[in-house]
Amino acid sequence: MAISERPAGSLWTEYDPGPEYPSLHEDIRADVAVVGGGIAGICTAWELARAGRQVVLVEADRIARGVTGHTTAKVSALQGTAYSRIRSARGPDAARLYAASQADAVRHVATVAQRLGVDCDLEHVPACTYVTEQADTDGMRREAEAAAEAGLAVSFLENVDLPVPAAAAVHLDDQVQFHPRKYLLALAADFVQHGGTIVERTRVTGLDEGDPCRLTTSAGRTVDARDVVVCTHYPVFDRALLFTRLEPVRETVVAGPLPPGGAEPVGMLLTEEEGTRSVRTAPHESHGRMLVVTGEKFTPGDRKDAGAAAHFDRLERWAEEHFGDFAATHRWATQDAFSTDHVPYVGRLHPLTRRVHVATGFGGWGMSGGVMAGRLLAEQLTGGSSPWAGLYDPVRLHPSDAPNAMRLWAKTAGHLVGDRLPGGHADSVGDIPPGGGAVVRGSHGGLHAVHRDASGSLHRLSARCTHLGCIVHFNDAETAWECPCHGSRFDVDGRVLQGPAVRPLEQQNGEGAG
Repeated sequence: MAISERPAGSLWTEYDPGPEYPSLHEDIRADVAVVGGGIAGICTAWELARAGRQVVLVEADRIARGVTGHTTAKVSALQGTAYSRIRSARGPDAARLYAASQADAVRHVATVAQRLGVDCDLEHVPACTYVTEQADTDGMRREAEAAAEAGLAVSFLENVDLPVPAAAAVHLDDQVQFHPRKYLLALAADFVQHGGTIVERTRVTGLDEGDPCRLTTSAGRTVDARDVVVCTHYPVFDRALLFTRLEPVRETVVAGPLPPGGAEPVGMLLTEEEGTRSVRTAPHESHGRMLVVTGEKFTPGDRKDAGAAAHFDRLERWAEEHFGDFAATHRWATQDAFSTDHVPYVGRLHPLTRRVHVATGFGGWGMSGGVMAGRLLAEQLTGGSSPWAGLYDPVRLHPSDAPNAMRLWAKTAGHLVGDRLPGGHADSVGDIPPGGGAVVRGSHGGLHAVHRDASGSLHRLSARCTHLGCIVHFNDAETAWECPCHGSRFDVDGRVLQGPAVRPLEQQNGEGAG
């Protein structure tokens, strides 16, 4: 692939060998229905099929192309300052269980890749969390102590030699980086060989928790199953009010060839400074060794934000500053949901169900978290037990959750009310440049999401998110409408790109200001 002036998208979604799986054209039955074809859904379905269950995997678009197709694909038990945070919020026993489950996931990826003979560019490399300022070394020391107490063989290093300035770091050997689509498409093929069914481009819009459970799709077809697992990144069915305990966060990613003669990072680097800076490398058949840099956390759809394009530019400048003559050939963004207590929710969806399960809230570590979720859910659905089931139980409630939950409530309430007030919107569609978008107040008082395409034609939609009614805002770099409350995303014609919304934005007629 030649380097072009306009960067390409995700490195991983370039790989698309097929096959495409059919959409659902008839009502079907299965032992288990898994909703969502990312890493958590595919791993759960694969584990269950290997255990002898009849499983159908239902994906709204294409498997392993959504959130999972836009990850940085780092599989590590060392996750920033996770262990000091979990120990503080949940205690040292919780941190030990978390470390054991995440380390198990890292080993499992390597074992499965070897067992299936998957060529997924898997590399065993160290992981390193670092800080740049001497004043922050105590925080790194606390993380090293918490991770060691949790059972990880970490090292605490001062004045460490890295290709980026580092005053102190926590180091863990033998972690994994890989190509997520190569790995997951191989699992999907093996899943089908073991009797599993995959349906793509089939959006699930309804759930009846009867006996059996029944899923309804946007096309009116149904899937009956004894058990249902919701692995849609952010739950599309939220009868446990998880949206009050989940915060959507988006990050930008840039990738390009390692500059000749530049320092190549050894392993995976991460700092939580500057809105996060995460670095890894990856092989690429056209460009040789690629540098992949992630960071610039922001809330999707937050109109107070400077804009996604500015985040990409800052991240690319940072890469140029630290890695020499770097030029991005690829740009994309990734999104995750963060729980209030820093631990994902994996297990029963709500206290009154035994048949509906969920996996969500991976907090930026969906690769190890998704593999862990697949193993945990398969154990639960086949009558087994897991030592860390209680840690991840979605039904859990802890006093330490309350401040963060209240903050999320206040944030959502602020968007529900504040984004409807005058100001902060374009006065007229005439203010919208080609390729741009803005929320415009119509002549009858309603808010319209209006995009002007390159030809000058206007695309008018209701600005009201179809999930819970927050007002969407335009992402200039990705040409999409985003909800700041729960992270739903829509294309310029209103089609759902990312849930929890399951219905498109409503089309509007030409009425509007300007």
